[in-house]
Amino acid sequence: MSHLTDLPTWAAVVVCGLVLLGAAIALIGSVGLLRLPDFYTRLHAPTLATSGGVILICTASMVCFAVLQNRWVFHEVLIVVFVIMTTPVTLMLLGQAALYRDRVEERRGVPLKQKPLREEISEDTDE
Repeated sequence: MSHLTDLPTWAAVVVCGLVLLGAAIALIGSVGLLRLPDFYTRLHAPTLATSGGVILICTASMVCFAVLQNRWVFHEVLIVVFVIMTTPVTLMLLGQAALYRDRVEERRGVPLKQKPLREEISEDTDE
């Protein structure tokens, strides 16, 4: 048999609510990935939804196992920390790679690379 039958009703309701809310947020992020028009706007929906969904689902897991085993399980805390740390870095790297690609291909609507401030100052003083 399963140990989940030992879970009190109040904890089961909380866990189910958190899991459903986390799954709904992840679904909204996936739909945003499909519906948004260009690559740059598509980056934001899944990254924000991933972080929010993972936090809620891991919180549900923490509540479930804290009630069942009478101790805190820190595996979920590590998962949340790593997702929160790596998701923005991945977003930034993907955005920078796409921006570099668009600049090389000279696509319209892409801002040009700006000169560093030191070069602008040295050009102004040479004149």
